[in-house]
Amino acid sequence: PRQGRRCEDFGAGGEVDLKAGLTEHEEFEYAVTSAPAIAGDLVVTGAYVIDGRRSDVPSGVVRAYSVRTGEFVWGWNPVHPDRVQRNADGSFVAGTANVWSTISVDERRGLVIVPTGNSAPDYYGGNRDGHLDYYSSSVVALHAETGEVAWRYQTVHHDIWDYDVPAQPTLVDLTVGGRTRPAVVQVTNMGLTFVLDGETGQPLHPVEERPVPQDGAVPGEYLSPTQPFPLKPEPLHQLGISPDDAWGFTFWDEGDCRDQLEALTTGPIYTPPTKKGTVMYPGYLGGNNWGAPAVDPARQVMIANTKHFPFVVRLVERKDCDARVFWQQEGTPYCATTTPLVSSSLGAPCTRPPWATLAAVDLAGGDILWQVPIGNLRNMVPWPFHNLVKGVLEMGGPMVTASGLVFLAATSDGYLRAHDIDSGQVLWEGELPSSGNAVPMTYLYEGRQYVVIAAGGHFMSPAPAGDALVAFSLPE
Repeated sequence: PRQGRRCEDFGAGGEVDLKAGLTEHEEFEYAVTSAPAIAGDLVVTGAYVIDGRRSDVPSGVVRAYSVRTGEFVWGWNPVHPDRVQRNADGSFVAGTANVWSTISVDERRGLVIVPTGNSAPDYYGGNRDGHLDYYSSSVVALHAETGEVAWRYQTVHHDIWDYDVPAQPTLVDLTVGGRTRPAVVQVTNMGLTFVLDGETGQPLHPVEERPVPQDGAVPGEYLSPTQPFPLKPEPLHQLGISPDDAWGFTFWDEGDCRDQLEALTTGPIYTPPTKKGTVMYPGYLGGNNWGAPAVDPARQVMIANTKHFPFVVRLVERKDCDARVFWQQEGTPYCATTTPLVSSSLGAPCTRPPWATLAAVDLAGGDILWQVPIGNLRNMVPWPFHNLVKGVLEMGGPMVTASGLVFLAATSDGYLRAHDIDSGQVLWEGELPSSGNAVPMTYLYEGRQYVVIAAGGHFMSPAPAGDALVAFSLPE
């Protein structure tokens, strides 16, 4: 390791082939997008699977290997407990939910806690036969030594909206109702936050199973009659949309957006995808995504950045599917298209700003302490027009310090900002060479504290791609 050379006695020549045990697939369909977790002497990894291409995409199996030898120790494939995890040829059953986001390890309890995505394909579940949904869009705790399931909690039943559990489960001890419990805090694409008991997976705040829309599903689809809604913490995003939510910079833009909304399927969250086109609000990118949240364990406060951007999901009958459509959903009667809902003239979202916010949530009581817009149109439109909108597109995550500072870049204007954890007020900002679509980190060197962030840009950001690591510190 000191020379940076491969350890030849690890795996085969210093590497482990993660394609082993998977069904046949194209190379681009399977990739590792998050760092593996270390649990004792095991390295545990999931993978990103392009689950909208076909129903039999490679398995979303989570696997553990010896950190010393690379030897395979266990694999957990998210099929129903009554089903076999492997095919007759030894390969893992295809089409299962994958774990593309970051895994957490509870060392005290010997658990590996994984956030799962939805089963394949994303926007049609009529072929899933129930068993592929059992662990989808869930928080699942596995025994680190064996990979056996300790508990699970599902955030979306029969997910046909691509509402993956997108972020790393956050472990913190919380005092709720006078009792201190180990907690797992989980933000979601829906902007709903689930606070679970780390030993049992049961909610520490009440959750209601509420009826959700049952009309409008395409032929062949089935729907869950209810979905879980936490009573606390409060939602960080509006849960649904109607034509009355239309907005535009001008009277004409607002009218165009209203016309679009009236021509599409709208309604509460969990309105099913339709051939006419269903407006998802929250969209499939969130709500919250991979970068959120940060938690201050002393204050018992969660900090989360949230997107407020509508998308349209439209199902197309197989006979009419263009070969250029990315979400082919092969093996089902429908392909799918996803497009942002924007005004035709200016390309701005059809919903009122802010389109991105930062919030502080009291995890013990469940109340939102504050929620503020983040970012503006600086570096995108001329002065003074950049201040017309507060709260612009974002992708990234926050960091909290013990002194009560919240550092966040994420926004498309290309700034790293420090917020006051008690109010959300911006106390400082520093310009970056590109947008900082990463989570900041802090470190001490020779008694001086630094904050550093990767400023590399993102496909959602208009800023150019970059390759900079930028560090800031207070003057000496």
